[in-house]
Amino acid sequence: MDNQEVITDLPENYAELKSAANRNANWRERLQAVEALGKWNHPRSIDILKHRLHADTVYGVQEAAYHQLRSLGEDVSLPERHKGELIKDTSKVLLRVKKSLPRDHTYEDFKEKLKKMRIDIYDTYEGDKGAEFDSWLEQIWTSFSKR
Repeated sequence: MDNQEVITDLPENYAELKSAANRNANWRERLQAVEALGKWNHPRSIDILKHRLHADTVYGVQEAAYHQLRSLGEDVSLPERHKGELIKDTSKVLLRVKKSLPRDHTYEDFKEKLKKMRIDIYDTYEGDKGAEFDSWLEQIWTSFSKR
C-alpha cells in the first residue's frame, strides 16, 4: 500500500471521472479515471472501481482498479487475464476491414481503416497488447493476405 492520501467525500469532478471510467473507446481515459477515483474512499467511487475490475476489456485497467481497491481496504481478487478475443467477433471484423480495402493496400491503410471503422476494437487491443500491438495487428493482416 502506498502513502497516498485517501479522501472519503466525492471529488468535485466525479461526473467527469465516472464518464471517463466508462468510455469504451479510450482505455487511457479509463485508466486515468481509475487512478483518480482510487483516491476517494466513497461507495460510489468504489462501485466504479469494482466495475472496471470485473468488466474492463483491458487488463491494465483491471490491474489498476484492483490496486486502487486494495489501497482503499477492499477485499478483492485480481481476475485472470482474458484469453481469446477481447471483443466478440474481432476476427470477423478485422477480415471485413481487410476486404473493404483495395487489393494493393498497405498495412498502414489497414490499420487506419480499422481505427476509423472500429475504434473500440483498435483501442481495446492497443491497450491490451501495449508495445506488441503493431506486430500483433500486422501479423493478423499478413495472415489474411495468405488466404
